Amino acid sequence: MTQPMTKKAYLAPTLSLFASTSTLLCCALPALLVTIGAGAVMAGLASNVPGYIWLTEHKVGLFLASGFMLALAAIMRWRSRNAPCPIDPDQAQACQRIRRVSGIMLYGSVVILLIGGFFAFFAADLLL
Repeated sequence: MTQPMTKKAYLAPTLSLFASTSTLLCCALPALLVTIGAGAVMAGLASNVPGYIWLTEHKVGLFLASGFMLALAAIMRWRSRNAPCPIDPDQAQACQRIRRVSGIMLYGSVVILLIGGFFAFFAADLLL
């Protein structure tokens, strides 16, 4: 018998989305701004956003933490894939909608992490 879905199963994809978005901020955003000729905007961001330079200096740890959170979210989603939804039709529909949204968030987070990883570790070698 499977366990009902817990709040952790709903929370993990959301946290992984925020973690993977931070990889975009540290790595893909600077590449985009410099590519479109907005280097001054990038300089302004770097000097005015607290912690931004710290994120870029610790990008390996950031990617490892984000990858770990994504893996944890994927494991939690896998374990709760057959969890029963409530019997009430409205609650069952909400349960199915939340499962679908959390799946979209999880897969979107993976895409965001891959894009950020490309710009952080490979784009400079390939494009310059």
